[in-house]
Amino acid sequence: MIMGKPASFVSAFIDAVDDAIRAHQPHHGMSAMQRAWLAFCVTAVVVTNSMCWARFERASLGTSSLAALSWMFRHSKIPWDDLLVASVRVILHHHGLTAGSLLIDDTDNPRSKAAHTLAHLYKLRDKESGGYLWGQSLVFLVLVTPQISIPVGFTF
Repeated sequence: MIMGKPASFVSAFIDAVDDAIRAHQPHHGMSAMQRAWLAFCVTAVVVTNSMCWARFERASLGTSSLAALSWMFRHSKIPWDDLLVASVRVILHHHGLTAGSLLIDDTDNPRSKAAHTLAHLYKLRDKESGGYLWGQSLVFLVLVTPQISIPVGFTF
């Protein structure tokens, strides 16, 4: 799949999220460059069905380099926490949702014995063998409504 520019519905969503951020905290909005980069990345995720800078670069036919994409992710001052909250608000407003339940979903990801360099590793109790193994635990806060279920927070 080839992308020339971000999808129009993605750009509209990113603009709505930026407006929601600015409505809540005026000094935390995104710049035009950050909005364009984020719209490109979300469109690339939809087109390539992956989170890979190299695939994003190939899908853009070289108009966006792998180095530039990853640099923007690592060094840009995008307000990530505000972005998640504003995205959830935009989705809730779009679907007209006013009620739901917050649930906690935790998942243990076992890793190999040689994976000591990964972040947030600790010993997990293996229920099948009764022993221990190295792993990571992901905890998601999920909003469950009759129409949709969406993650609203996460931690390692």
